[in-house]
Amino acid sequence: MSATSPVAGNHWFDRRCARAFWSQHELPPYQQLLRHTIAWLDPAPGQYWLDLGCGCGQLSRALWDKSAGQLEGILALDCAATNAKALEALRASYSPPIAPERLRFQQADFSLGLVGLPSERFDGVVSGLAIQYAQHYCPRENRWTETAYDRLLTEVARVLRPGGQFLFSVNVPNPAWLRVAVHSLPALFTTRRPLRFLRNSLRMMRYGNWLTRESARGRFHYLPAERIQEKLLQAGFTQIEYRLSYSRQAYLFRARRAGKSAL
Repeated sequence: MSATSPVAGNHWFDRRCARAFWSQHELPPYQQLLRHTIAWLDPAPGQYWLDLGCGCGQLSRALWDKSAGQLEGILALDCAATNAKALEALRASYSPPIAPERLRFQQADFSLGLVGLPSERFDGVVSGLAIQYAQHYCPRENRWTETAYDRLLTEVARVLRPGGQFLFSVNVPNPAWLRVAVHSLPALFTTRRPLRFLRNSLRMMRYGNWLTRESARGRFHYLPAERIQEKLLQAGFTQIEYRLSYSRQAYLFRARRAGKSAL
């Protein structure tokens, strides 16, 4: 594949990479981030939400639970096709199972935008440690740029209804992965499947090294909070606030699409 291909050298499309991160929710730093995210989530009965970069569906589960199953539906979008299996297992884990039309998986590369999604369709968008991996390579300039990142923020504003909530997390600049690893060690002694946990942890460390190298090249985007705020304002968001989470290695942002809700 050429260097300009969205798939070339991108492990996020790889089944093994996606599955390695399925057990991430067992780690204390991620559990902290999940708690903080849930505290800021504001789903209401009858709303339709987008889980952007859904992974194995932990935020989709959080949306469903916090709304007491009263949402119109959730669209879980991710570039890795294998995550469809995780979302199907999530759907079937409820009794009765969540209806397929109310929890739906869609494979898509959000580096290209939110192609095919209608404008002002969603009441809220949630994303966990995902949007920072929107990538764009400019062959004319022979470098990676922030074009896809900026486009994705604009696209999120487009698909949100006026006043809709955008809640997302991204890593801080130069994240200290060792700090995350050390804070994650207690989970090794509480997980029901320690060998699987250890194997996936080693895989996550390997992929983490890849992410660090690629972010240094400008392919991925671990940006200062002030710069993210500027981008959100430019994309049409307001009421922007953020906090640290994930062992202080991630920002959790909350913002609203400009304009008044019709409700």
